[in-house]
Amino acid sequence: MNKILEQIIDLAKQKGVAAEAYYVASQDTPIEFANNRLKSLQTKAVEGVALRVIDQGRLGFASSSDLTRVSELLDAAIATAAIGDPVEFDFAEDVQLKVSDSNYQLPATENLVTVGEKLIQKVHEYNPDILVDVGFDTGTSQVQLATTTNTYAEQGDNTISASISGNLVRGEDFLGAYSYQVTRDEEPDYDRLVNDLINKYQKAEQNTTISSGTYPVLFTPAATAWAIGSLFKTILSGQAIVQKSSPLADKMGEKLFDSRLTLLEDPEFGASACAFDDEGTPTSKKVLIEAGTVKQFYWDRLWAARGGTTSTGNGFRGGLSRPSTRLVNLCMNPGTTSVEDLIANIEEGIIIDQVLGAGQSNQLAGEFSVNLDLGYKIEKGKIVGRVKNTMVAGNIFEAFNKIIDFSDRADWVGSSSYFPHILFAELGVASRE
Repeated sequence: MNKILEQIIDLAKQKGVAAEAYYVASQDTPIEFANNRLKSLQTKAVEGVALRVIDQGRLGFASSSDLTRVSELLDAAIATAAIGDPVEFDFAEDVQLKVSDSNYQLPATENLVTVGEKLIQKVHEYNPDILVDVGFDTGTSQVQLATTTNTYAEQGDNTISASISGNLVRGEDFLGAYSYQVTRDEEPDYDRLVNDLINKYQKAEQNTTISSGTYPVLFTPAATAWAIGSLFKTILSGQAIVQKSSPLADKMGEKLFDSRLTLLEDPEFGASACAFDDEGTPTSKKVLIEAGTVKQFYWDRLWAARGGTTSTGNGFRGGLSRPSTRLVNLCMNPGTTSVEDLIANIEEGIIIDQVLGAGQSNQLAGEFSVNLDLGYKIEKGKIVGRVKNTMVAGNIFEAFNKIIDFSDRADWVGSSSYFPHILFAELGVASRE
């Protein structure tokens, strides 16, 4: 065990309090190109401990990046317990997990600078007027967690994120497009990133319009993750179930969606793969919706206790914060039709590629609406240009019972979503022509 954690746990036992100590050490090197030029590169490191204690039936919390004063950290956590909430759960008990470190060596900074210059050059070979931004972030992290209830868990990872975006001004028209990828223990596919960006600009070379109405709408994996995946993450959360803010609160075991829809969490692969959550609970593959039927929700320790169930290994933190309910990898099963065939069968409709923000939704009704940041019009099975000033709205219960098909291949969106394209038979489209 890390000596710092060992000291905290020993001190907590001496004081007669239950404790959970979460240690994280990370190092990141972001590299940024802005407007075709190298802007900055730096390395930053973070190390600290987040500590929860249970004292006289109440929960206390404190965190610090000063690891020379662990006794004061424990005293601070105990002090907050005096005014903390009554405890409804226990810390992880009798868990021993250690994931072997990878031998993968992250690429050198100078190599990524060279890659960035080549990506910009390739975009400019297509159109020199595009202002290109490129970003890389190489990172290593080590997480260790220990409790006074005989739990010790440890894992680390090496990740690389790469993004490329372009800004093109044509008179009063502004066109922004982007592509990004996150990988673990391997480099991103840089050719795919830049080709994806150029392809977006090629499809948007002509502007066109679409009248307001109801149309077939094709969501790309990225648009699905932002507009629909985020809604599913919310309404399948145990916290939303307990708070009755989810329309699925009383729907366990009911078939609410097309039988082709299966949603699951699989923490065993991808850039966010992990053997345990940030509370020391082992993670596992879980089917949330199977063949359209609601099968399971996901829980951290707090909300599982309030819901009268057990944690599913979904308590995760942002930095040195308290854990909250979160999915690792939300995956949607692909279908049987190629993207090209999905498009070819559309008489008139649109493709949603990029959305502004995460969209708006009335969760209790299962409603969503998104403003298009980048979208295209389809006529007679062909992409004919970019549509602007357009919004798409629908209801997930209606939309997912009017699916034409999913694409036969899924793609990663960032590090925690794995989705295919989805073609809905009809959604509401509002356009300001």
